[in-house]
Amino acid sequence: TPLRAPGEGIGPAAAASHAASSKEAQGRGFGAEEAQAEDEEMAEKKEEETAPEEERETDAPADTRPKIKEPVVFHLQESTLNVMPSTFGNVLTTLSDGGLQYLLAGARSSVGLKSGRYMFEAKIIEFINPPEDPAVRSRTPQPRNVLRVGVALPGSSLFLGDTEDSVCFDADGHFIHNKKKVATEGKFTRDDVVAVLVNLEETGENSFTISLFKNGVRACAPQPLPESMRGQALHPAVTFKNLALHVNFGPVASEPLPFKCRMVQDAAAKDVVTTAITPPKDGKYEVLFPVSMPDEGSFDWLDLFLEKNPTYTELSDRAILRWAEKSGLYRPKGFGQNSRSSNDKPEFGFGLPLVDDLSISKVLRAVTPIHLRNYVVMEVQSNLIKEHRKELLPRWSAPHFKKVAIVMVGDPTPAFKKRSQELILQAKQEASDAEHKAKMAAEKQKKMMEKRAKELEKVKKRAEKQKKKAEEERKKKVEEDKKKLEEEKRKKEAAEKGEAEEKPAEEEEEKEKEKEEEEAKEEDSEEEKEDEDMEEAVEEPPTVELTAEEKKMSFRKSATPDLSPYTMSTSFQKFSVPEKEEGFDEIRYEWLKGADKCKEHVKSWIQDRKLTTRIEELVAGEWFSVRWKEWQKLLQSWHGKQNAWKATLQKKAAEAAKAAAAKAAKEAKAKAAAEEAARKAAAGEDAEKKEEDAPMKDEAKEEEEEAEAEEEKVDFDKLDVFGIEDVLNIGGGQPLFSAFNLEDWSMMGLRFEVHLLCHAFRRDVDDPDRVGIHMDHLPFYYNKYFKKAITPKYFGVESVKEMLDLIRDTVVVNPKNQVVETQLPDDLESNGIFIMLTEESRRDRTRRIDMGDETAKLKLMQPGLPGLSVAGSAGLVPGRTANIVGGLRPAMISPLRPAGGQAWGGQQAGMAWRGAQLPGWRPQGMLQAQMAPMRP
Repeated sequence: TPLRAPGEGIGPAAAASHAASSKEAQGRGFGAEEAQAEDEEMAEKKEEETAPEEERETDAPADTRPKIKEPVVFHLQESTLNVMPSTFGNVLTTLSDGGLQYLLAGARSSVGLKSGRYMFEAKIIEFINPPEDPAVRSRTPQPRNVLRVGVALPGSSLFLGDTEDSVCFDADGHFIHNKKKVATEGKFTRDDVVAVLVNLEETGENSFTISLFKNGVRACAPQPLPESMRGQALHPAVTFKNLALHVNFGPVASEPLPFKCRMVQDAAAKDVVTTAITPPKDGKYEVLFPVSMPDEGSFDWLDLFLEKNPTYTELSDRAILRWAEKSGLYRPKGFGQNSRSSNDKPEFGFGLPLVDDLSISKVLRAVTPIHLRNYVVMEVQSNLIKEHRKELLPRWSAPHFKKVAIVMVGDPTPAFKKRSQELILQAKQEASDAEHKAKMAAEKQKKMMEKRAKELEKVKKRAEKQKKKAEEERKKKVEEDKKKLEEEKRKKEAAEKGEAEEKPAEEEEEKEKEKEEEEAKEEDSEEEKEDEDMEEAVEEPPTVELTAEEKKMSFRKSATPDLSPYTMSTSFQKFSVPEKEEGFDEIRYEWLKGADKCKEHVKSWIQDRKLTTRIEELVAGEWFSVRWKEWQKLLQSWHGKQNAWKATLQKKAAEAAKAAAAKAAKEAKAKAAAEEAARKAAAGEDAEKKEEDAPMKDEAKEEEEEAEAEEEKVDFDKLDVFGIEDVLNIGGGQPLFSAFNLEDWSMMGLRFEVHLLCHAFRRDVDDPDRVGIHMDHLPFYYNKYFKKAITPKYFGVESVKEMLDLIRDTVVVNPKNQVVETQLPDDLESNGIFIMLTEESRRDRTRRIDMGDETAKLKLMQPGLPGLSVAGSAGLVPGRTANIVGGLRPAMISPLRPAGGQAWGGQQAGMAWRGAQLPGWRPQGMLQAQMAPMRP
């Protein structure tokens, strides 16, 4: 290359740099000739650095071996569903509508290279840029147009560079293997012809490498092939997005390389492996519909089947989610097993409308019948329901498809059980490894902190030691100076006397020096020992084994269910075994053989699930609504009766006090009169008799009234609760519930509501297989019927079982199936039985508390419990604090209204009482509430 004048043929920036360097050279004393010589030298050096290395690939020798006869093509079975190949010429394009513009496309060629050196070419023909919503542009994976060219092992992922089974170059200038990118200089774009050269020769500088050429020129240095890919067939492959490209396998290259190299189509037959896709003998491709019970190995069976039959393509939402993950789409929840509510219909949640609204599935439903390949339609719910199967089958009505139902119910095969055991063990080992890793990290952190503390302690000791040493040295120096003066004095005296000089001893100094060196060595050895202990702390994770119970398991329990709880509860009663009359060409029974056995198993499975599965769409019927309203009105009247009785007691107490005062006044007056009569001894006998008759009559009347009151009074504590005819009047107008307080009304409300719920559920479900409510589902149905939550902690217990034990006189839990069963019929003549049961329970609780049984106390956490729709009448004041004896936290009571929302009025509005005035009131565990007049 001829040299140019300084600054000639360069850009403005370079010219400015050149002028500056020339001025600098002149400033240092160089002349124009010296500066020009320096520039020429720098230019030559730069050209030498940028000059390409000498090509080490040589011309291919002549080869007379037989060549492959079959054309090198891309089979549909070896490509993703969005790839649209041309009928000839190996032109590939991708679908870019309905969300598919976000997904990568991949295709693998039919020929794999085993040995030799061969190349193939690829060229971008067109970029496809579909319109996009600006609102979601930030969530769109970049770049929008992608092309990767490389080689992959047979049966590997169609997305190049994603696994250790493939290598590739991308358009952005990267070499990719197993998701790891290495930057190269091989960038390319549209209209560039890129050639991939695969060198599998045993000898030569570039043996077992892969290279990229652009427009006939080497674009990067040869990249070594991974050890795992050597000695295996390497199939040319492409991965792309939103573009159309042409792949040239030869035999003639469109852009020749600097050396002669044969193309894949010109390869020797012995150097390659050809993958032949054999069409079905009857010309029909299979479309399989797996039918299996949820959470009983559905997707595990599918994974095992696809491993053994790689020519089948999975059609499911799970497959689309995996496809999106491979394509680099961002999902806020991630792609882990716990990031979805179900395996059958996982929510996408990418923030891309065309992906989240299942548009991809709609497009694929239109495309898949066009592709001639075998499919597995994995729809757990739809394949189990007859109506859904009838909707799926017509899509595959083309004559080249064979519709086959694969029924997998019952006890699985030994091969599947073995696979399940392996998966269970693998999951257990992974959990153990994670736990071990966390434990080791914690121990390492602990040792590091201990080491740090020791180091700080050593530094502190060392500082103290140095301080002490400095002090000793200071004292020593003083002593030495003193000794030196004495020594000089001694020498002077000896010289005067003519005696010989004594040599000072240095043994002590040497001993001290040796001691310091030994201490330093000990510290170094301790530090080395600590480092060795840190290294020895790294241990291999323990190897886990399956327990006896796990070895009996036929299906592994996944963290994510096959169907969401709502889908399961609303559809499992419709599950059935497919029949040929529905339109299937064939039905295969994989586990249980025979249609009758499979139907019996499904029927038994449904009956078992009816007891353990909630009914999401259940609606309370009219029977429940009528009785619930009646109970609320009845409860309100009982509260009024209790308040009236308390008012009567207060009135009687006031009248008794008044009568006692009048009687005392009369007695005082009579006594005074008697004294006056005694003083009047002259009074006649008739007068005395008349005065004595009046008091006798008054006393007789009072005695008669007291006798009548005693006749009306009832011995409440000795009363037979279940022998009463009228709970509203056990005598003297006193109701049986006269001693009830908040906790008693609450427990009575709970008794009635659970009793009513059990009977209403049985009526509304109208299914003989559903014998009752499962204990675990009681809170769900309670909320569904009564429109309020029920929590065991409100009643001072932790579980539903413990809460139901508090009212075991009304409901029990069947130990066989855990179903809540009421002990009372649904056609009660009177709801007074609930008052009797509650009063009997109150008496028993009181007796046990009096005997010192602390466990008998009810620990209600707060008001607002069942049966308190009119709790204001039972002793609560809106806006005040209710204190429950026994150390429980006070709870503010919100203003309450009677059932139905009407305002308080009349007698109820003026009632007031104190808990301590209740008959039979005891402070242990009871509610103390001071009332004020009720406000609406």
